[in-house]
Amino acid sequence: MEESNPSTQHNSIETKIEKQMENSKENAEVPLTSQEKTTALKNEAPANSLERAKLLFGKDAIDTLESKTVVVAGCGGVGSFAIEALARSGVGKLVLIDKDVVEASNLNRQLCALTSTVDQAKTEILKARIADIRPQTEVIAYTGWYDKELNDWLLEQKPDYVLDCIDSMRSKQDLISFALDNQIPVISSMGMARRKDPTKIEIMELEKTTNDPMAKVMRNWKRKNRIRKKIMTVCSTELPIPMEPGKSLPSAIFVPASAGLAMASYCVQDLMNPKNKKETNQTNQTNPTKSPVQPESVDAKGENK
Repeated sequence: MEESNPSTQHNSIETKIEKQMENSKENAEVPLTSQEKTTALKNEAPANSLERAKLLFGKDAIDTLESKTVVVAGCGGVGSFAIEALARSGVGKLVLIDKDVVEASNLNRQLCALTSTVDQAKTEILKARIADIRPQTEVIAYTGWYDKELNDWLLEQKPDYVLDCIDSMRSKQDLISFALDNQIPVISSMGMARRKDPTKIEIMELEKTTNDPMAKVMRNWKRKNRIRKKIMTVCSTELPIPMEPGKSLPSAIFVPASAGLAMASYCVQDLMNPKNKKETNQTNQTNPTKSPVQPESVDAKGENK
C-alpha cells in the first residue's frame, strides 16, 4: 500500500478549503448598507407597530382606534405624553392645539422639548415626531390659542374624543362646554405642577376632586352654570407644595407625564368600549333655555405645565 505524500495531502486540503470559501462567498447575501437597513425597517414597521397592542386589547379594538379622531388641546407636560401614547396605541387621527413654542424651561419635563427644538412650535414638533413613530396616523397641527372661534372648525374634524390639557381657565371651560354641548366625550387635566408623587394621580369625576386650586374653580364654574353632566378629570390627590406669589411654578416630569399617560389610557379604553362609560354622553339635564356659560377666573394658570 503506497504511503500518501504529506505535501500533496496538505495541498489538497488547502484546495478544498479555498473551494468551500468561494462557494460560501457566492451564496452569501450582500450585507445591507445602513441606509438600506433604515428603509427596510420603515417599510416593515407600519405592519408590525401595533402587533403587541393587538395581543393585549384584541385586533377589533385596535381596528376601532384606527378609525377614531382625538383632539388634544395643550401640548405641554401633560398633553405631549398623552399625544404620543395615543399615536403609539393606533389612534387614526390626532388634532393638536397649542400656541406655545418650546422654551429652555420645558426641557425637564415636556416630551417635545429638546435642545434642538427650542423656539419651535410644540404642535409641529409633535407632528413630526408622530410621523417618525407611526406615519399612517394623520396629524393636524394648529399653532394658536383655543377659543370658541375654533369650534366650527373642530366640528369639521369630526372628533370622537377631546383631551383638555389647557392651562388657561377660560379656554379650559370653553373647550369642556364645546364637548358637552356636542355630545363628545371629554377628559380634563387638573393642576399637575407643585407635586412630586406620580402615584397620587387618579381619574375621577370633577365633583370628587380635592386638594387642587384649579379643580375648585372648575367645580364652582360647573355649579354656577348648572351643568349636570359628569366631567371626568385626571387629578392628583397630593397636596401642592406652597410657593411664593409671582414665582415660576415648580414642576418635574413625573406627575405631568403620568397624568398624560393616564388620560390617554382612559381615552383609548373608552373608545374601545364606549358602552362602559355611557355617563360621558348623557344628555345635559339643565333647563331647556340654557343661559350662556360664565367663565371663572383663578390664580391657577399654568398648573398643567
